[in-house]
Amino acid sequence: MKKVLFNKKNLVKQLRKGDTDAYAALVELYYEKLCHYATSLARDNFKSEDIVQNVIVRLWQQREKLNPDVSVKNYLYKSVYNEFINQYRKDVAITKLEKKYVEGMAVFHESLDDDKTKKLIHIMKKEIKELPPKCRETFILSKEEGLTYTEIAAYQNVSVNTVENQMVKAFSILRKKIKEKLSFFYLNFIAFFKH
Repeated sequence: MKKVLFNKKNLVKQLRKGDTDAYAALVELYYEKLCHYATSLARDNFKSEDIVQNVIVRLWQQREKLNPDVSVKNYLYKSVYNEFINQYRKDVAITKLEKKYVEGMAVFHESLDDDKTKKLIHIMKKEIKELPPKCRETFILSKEEGLTYTEIAAYQNVSVNTVENQMVKAFSILRKKIKEKLSFFYLNFIAFFKH
């Protein structure tokens, strides 16, 4: 690819037209700086790179909507900040979901005898096996192997955001399947997650 010189205003205009050289120049100009900024927010190198990559990809996808009169630098830094906030909110939501899951399991198990506990475990294991492959692998790495989302992302060579989405999907599927299969007694456990 030949080296093309752009001034910053011209760069946005060319990017709006779909010029891949302009896009490459913009990425080269800002990527590392945005990663440093994202790391100062997220304090996690994997997460910060994920944030910046999401912003850079979205920049290309939404290039035609860019305003050439707005500072591209300000736009990118604001986009990184917004992406960080969105991911932070997802983290908080997932943490609350997992906390409810753990608390619910503890409360429910206290009310079960051994036979009912075995039945519940059998149903859970069966439903975990029937999760979509990536979803199942992610769930097992988190719940059985005890890996963090960052460790799972590195192991699977995916973004932390992808891991988070797989976990939300797994919890949603399991809750629905268990609700369908268990008796009214067991539904008291599922109802716990609705509050």
